[in-house]
Amino acid sequence: MSVPEAGLRKRAKTEGRDLTRPPSPEPLPIPLYDNHAHLEFEDGIDQLDPLDSLARAEAVGVRGVVQVGTDLETSRWSAQLAESDPRVLAAVALHPNEAPKLFAQGCLSAHLSEISRLAAQPRVRAVGETGLDFFRTGEDGREAQIESFETHIEIAKANGIAMQIHDRDAHDEVVATLLRIGAPERTVFHCFSGDARLARICNEHGWYMSFAGTTTFRNAPVLREALTVARPELVLAETDSPFLTPEPFRGRPNAPYLLPHTVRRMAEALEQPLEDVCARIAANTERVYGSWEPDGAADARDPEPAAAARDSA
Repeated sequence: MSVPEAGLRKRAKTEGRDLTRPPSPEPLPIPLYDNHAHLEFEDGIDQLDPLDSLARAEAVGVRGVVQVGTDLETSRWSAQLAESDPRVLAAVALHPNEAPKLFAQGCLSAHLSEISRLAAQPRVRAVGETGLDFFRTGEDGREAQIESFETHIEIAKANGIAMQIHDRDAHDEVVATLLRIGAPERTVFHCFSGDARLARICNEHGWYMSFAGTTTFRNAPVLREALTVARPELVLAETDSPFLTPEPFRGRPNAPYLLPHTVRRMAEALEQPLEDVCARIAANTERVYGSWEPDGAADARDPEPAAAARDSA
């Protein structure tokens, strides 16, 4: 088995960081999935290629990942990797911060059309990461971000698959857009960064919340409170690797094999047995994306929207 051609990306801003790989944690008692990872990045001195990363994750109870695209190159690469490795499902999209640049170049619509084509592939089970990011994009880029977000919503609904949301400094606007356009049936707030109020909004609308390594940070009691408010059947877990490495290795390279640190901290915050939390996260993840098995596409797509998409193709 080989990694599809495309090359691995180098992570920026590594100078001065401890780039050694943290040791593997104790395996989880019940296997589960990493809801969001970027395996295309190389990060660290002791570098893991995607297949090594997946093997190391399997050894600690992370039996599959959702590999997420952020532009055309990484979305195509994600779809190819998912097609070649049964431990991977793919999400494809243009990151919110890409939208203003593509709009200025006059090619946003063309790139969105290619994302729509990729979303129809059987092992592409989500549109993401899409959404709004008002941290890096100013007022002049918001119109393009909103246009892109709305189109991604429609692509997810047309294909009957899930959607992963990137939401940074834009909670109210993301919620307003979902309510105005109509959210896909399975909508996931990737790297949930809201408070208990946003968790209650997600509860009300049946939107999933995926908690990342930030949940383990000492300065994140608001996230842990949101976790306790979230409906248990809407909770997922992720690494967002190579970013957001959980404590006690914050700042060092992240990878799916480190997800057990986050899940254990989640169980502590919830005051629930680790086995119960693992089993619930695994079941929730399969409800969102379907089975990782090669024939699992049938239960991953809403039949009516998917049929409509095929009829209009």
